[in-house]
Amino acid sequence: MPRSTVDEARTLFTAPDPAARPMMRWWWFGPDVDAAEIDRELRAMADAGLGGAEVSFVYPLRQDSPEYLSDRAMAHLRHAAETARDLGLRLDVTLGSGWSYGGSHIGPEHASRRLRWEHRGLGPAPLAVELVPSWPGDEIVGAYLGDGVPPSAWRALELDRDPSSQAARLEIPAGRGPRTVLIAWSTTTGQQVKRAAAGAEGPVLDHLSADAARHHLAVVGERIVRAVPAELLGSVFSDSLEVYDAGWTAGLPEHFRARRGYDPLPLLHLLEVDVPAAGDTPGSPGSPGSATFREDFGRTLSELVQENFVAVCRDWAEEHGVRFRLQGYGEPPITMSAQRGAHLIEGEGAGWTSLTQSRWASSAAHLDDRASASSEIWTWVHSPSFRATPLDLLGEAHEHLLLGITRFVGHGWPYSAPDAAGLGWTFYAAGALDDRNAWWPAMPELTAYLTRLSGVMSEGRTGADVALYLPYADVRAASRGGHDLWRACRAHVGEEIPALLRRAGYDIDLIDDDALTALDPAAYPLVVLPRVHRLPAAAEGWLDRAREAGGTVLSVGSPAYPAGVAVTAPADVVDAAALVDHSLLAAAAQQAGRGTDEGAEGDEGDEGTAPLAAAVQAALAPPVSLEGAGGEIGVVRRRLEDGDLYLLVNTGPTTRELTVRLREPREHLEVWDPATEERMVLTIDGGSDGGAEGGPDGGAVRLHPYQALLLVASGQAVPDRTEQAGQAGVPTDAQRAGTVPSAAPAAPAAPAAPAAPAAPAVEISGWTVSRGSAAPQEVELPHLLGPVPDADLSPLVFEASVHLTEEQLRGRVELDLGEGTPRPATPGAQGYRTMLEPPVREIAVVEANGQRCGVIWRPPYRLDLTAALRPGENRLRIQVHGTTAPAAAADPETERTVAAAHAAYGERFQQQQLERMLDGADTGLGVVPQLRIL
Repeated sequence: MPRSTVDEARTLFTAPDPAARPMMRWWWFGPDVDAAEIDRELRAMADAGLGGAEVSFVYPLRQDSPEYLSDRAMAHLRHAAETARDLGLRLDVTLGSGWSYGGSHIGPEHASRRLRWEHRGLGPAPLAVELVPSWPGDEIVGAYLGDGVPPSAWRALELDRDPSSQAARLEIPAGRGPRTVLIAWSTTTGQQVKRAAAGAEGPVLDHLSADAARHHLAVVGERIVRAVPAELLGSVFSDSLEVYDAGWTAGLPEHFRARRGYDPLPLLHLLEVDVPAAGDTPGSPGSPGSATFREDFGRTLSELVQENFVAVCRDWAEEHGVRFRLQGYGEPPITMSAQRGAHLIEGEGAGWTSLTQSRWASSAAHLDDRASASSEIWTWVHSPSFRATPLDLLGEAHEHLLLGITRFVGHGWPYSAPDAAGLGWTFYAAGALDDRNAWWPAMPELTAYLTRLSGVMSEGRTGADVALYLPYADVRAASRGGHDLWRACRAHVGEEIPALLRRAGYDIDLIDDDALTALDPAAYPLVVLPRVHRLPAAAEGWLDRAREAGGTVLSVGSPAYPAGVAVTAPADVVDAAALVDHSLLAAAAQQAGRGTDEGAEGDEGDEGTAPLAAAVQAALAPPVSLEGAGGEIGVVRRRLEDGDLYLLVNTGPTTRELTVRLREPREHLEVWDPATEERMVLTIDGGSDGGAEGGPDGGAVRLHPYQALLLVASGQAVPDRTEQAGQAGVPTDAQRAGTVPSAAPAAPAAPAAPAAPAAPAVEISGWTVSRGSAAPQEVELPHLLGPVPDADLSPLVFEASVHLTEEQLRGRVELDLGEGTPRPATPGAQGYRTMLEPPVREIAVVEANGQRCGVIWRPPYRLDLTAALRPGENRLRIQVHGTTAPAAAADPETERTVAAAHAAYGERFQQQQLERMLDGADTGLGVVPQLRIL
């Protein structure tokens, strides 16, 4: 893509691109939907600033649901697409029900398969046995004999096969002592489609088989695109590949032989038993042992899923004039580069310091200079459903942006029938992010904010300096068949290597062997090899060329590349088996991303990471150095044609006073606040005491908890419309009086004024509180209602009067709700959540003298009231909305709905973590509000 300019980025900042609006996954239960409710929910999405929806057909919640792909279901899908078009929304659809692809149309010939091994101990006597399949679809693959205890000298045995019955006769000759026979069967995995809609039940398809993929598309895909023309669809979608143990397919031996140059069948036992051989050292002569054979086998599986699933789906989509969007990770072992075969690349998972699926996706997009990569966001956010707050959504979105993501698909929006009992329908896993949330008045502001950041961060190209090599050869050599390549790589690399790099201010991209075939060796000045013991010759050659081009290769615990700078690897070990589901992954990633004040800047590391920290610093200074970051400030850079764009994010619950220094100084520095739309200039203070210091190489920045700012470095003159400021982030009180919205003209930039003392505060007393139709009552603040079941979602209304003089109103007057308090981690909590106890639970809709002034829902908890105030008495009204969790806890219909669905359709789901519904679900004001006179 062409590289954007600073002016183009500035235009997107002030006039965000509607295409960058976040979308929502829209769960249709059943699919039991109603046209009028479809219209209502789409209008609610549009009114909230969302950009569209992705229809996901999932399990039914009441009896007599229409079936998946029925005429009624398809008519409703067409209606939704037309309504979305009329509202200016995008509508996507998953090419299947639940996940992964499959259903009743998938028989044994198209179902996912694995190898099942039988182990039999034998004595020296000869044996003849009939091997008969024990389950429909089972096929005999091979038999192998090992001598002794433990067995060795393995060899393949001849089988007398009966093609008509899939049976075989096995004759084992006499031996000299104890022996072991291994029998390999190709069997269907038995995995059924998860969370299937009515009529969509059945096996998951074989993602290694082009025939299986084409059959599914012919049955499901064709039905959908006949109902909804391509021009009404934004994309067709495949969720993550969660085809467990998928490690075999019909014709795999032939595929292997054509690609690897030798027959796998005589050596197939090497998947099951550990046999070292000379061939296990890459490049050495001799037949392969287990490690080399497993590496070759895993590579073959990766190639087959790329060619027989990704490419087949992409080609089908192109034939029908629609884009194919893919979450390209999971099982079978799809590579990072394979995602590039899809039109749209998507990841998931927060954790800005970790190798999440979001990093996997954005790295693939960066290899092709794609403008954007999306992510499934808010999966399991602050579980259970209805417990998440707008600040939780904001905090997780920031982490995805730090992972290189620039488009969001929220998880999610549950369709709820208008006649559903109680609170209505929800998905089994968090979140439930629709207009039933009590805090919904804050949603338009959140979506506008995310749209602005998503659009701006799509400009230019990746500015990552560090490439982290994915050690496929090592993880394949340790795998025994089907496996999750992303998960295995994350476990092998560990958490400490990427975390050290990210906390020190470096942005990273992942690279793999497939990418190196076309990647410029000079693309990244620093390449990190994490615990690499097996290195393909092609990768070694690329690394040599990278060094010749002036780059540095750090061999971190990587003896496979001795030409690199040898660095001791951190000792952290991650169990891949523990990375098992979305909720645990989100919690683990959040913990990994949480810094500490000890070694706060992340540039010296602890005892285990100090060698790596020193080696990285010696090789390349970070593009942004952050003093005072506490390990909690994330940075991502986009390179523009005439400058650099940096996103700085406080990922933690405390305010950070930062000194920012740029490695590559430019003539001008600006700070853009995506929350207020203010743009400020960092200027040199001329050595005066106090105020801010700034210049071409950096300046002082204050970041409140979970706040983000854009730092723009350019070599061009700053436009006159950019306002002056001293310290970026939160301008000083003196500066606030002189700032103006970015759309209004301002005077040319001038040196920053010295910092002013803290602004005087006006205490507000005489508060009353009311709720619903109840009469106001006097109340002492703070005032919080404890977390108890309560069906009443009415806001708490706090009112008071305050007298202001003309002198006080000469400047700016802000309502200040104070600072939040960091909170400890909650044991057993799942999903992302911010670690801040806010002063308002959860949002405050503020009016002054009958005029709506805005919504307070994130740090800093302040709001400008100046335009609504007058000399004399002023009436303040604060409507405090909490979460819908108390109403959900009070709703007896949830359990009844679930029980009825289970009785009618079986247990396709279980509601998650309902026992935690009220954890921390207070509502009210936790502070005494003040007015700040600026």
